[in-house]
Amino acid sequence: MRGITRPWQAGRLKAGKVWKLAIERLLTAGMLIRRRVAFTLAALVLTGAPALLIPHFNAPLPLPEQAGNPASESRIAALLTGEQLLPPPPLPPDIFASREVELLRPTTTDANRDWKRLDTEFRQRLLAAFTLMRDRHGYETVLIEGYRSPARQDQLAALGGSITRAAAYQSYHQYGLAADYAFLREGRLVISERDPWAMQAYVRFGHIAEELGLTWGGRWTLKDFGHVELRRPSPHDRRPRTAGNTLHPPTDDQS
Repeated sequence: MRGITRPWQAGRLKAGKVWKLAIERLLTAGMLIRRRVAFTLAALVLTGAPALLIPHFNAPLPLPEQAGNPASESRIAALLTGEQLLPPPPLPPDIFASREVELLRPTTTDANRDWKRLDTEFRQRLLAAFTLMRDRHGYETVLIEGYRSPARQDQLAALGGSITRAAAYQSYHQYGLAADYAFLREGRLVISERDPWAMQAYVRFGHIAEELGLTWGGRWTLKDFGHVELRRPSPHDRRPRTAGNTLHPPTDDQS
């Protein structure tokens, strides 16, 4: 008969309503949890937690011993105004022929590492950076390439932008005012930026180079952590570098 609800049917309807109510409560609880998580993340963003979550190599933080330390400034002045620093002895050629070097920096075995081909002022500042890296942090820094001929510059540019974007005479290397470097660990040259030990060394060296008035490639949009240069209004200008007396290549991403 129509209109009559049997007892077993009433029980089923009641159970269905209970399940529906339970599901609605679970969905509501899930929404509340998601909102709380979102609010928590927003609070972290507003209170500065991105420093822990987001890498920012664009502006590496100054190291404690560099921030206005009188002893550090005195040491730098002594290195720059004292006697000419002597370059380290040449390393065996096979140091620059390892698999890692060949993969990351092709043709490094053909690079020029003659310190005498570098500008005198730049050489002194670069050697001072090598000295401070060893004295402060215990790193042995290695010159990978200094002077670079125009022909070699074009050769490297033809290999692709991962090495250099600069053609001949667009790089300070052609004027003995730039250098590429890496670090020696247990008799092996380590240049990979994916190596935490090497990456820490690049950042430390970059800070030291800036203390010495050099331009560090780690500040550029296209990062070149293992590159420093001394800028002048003209690459042929041998005057000491002063404030506002700076040569700018076509872009900061060229080395």
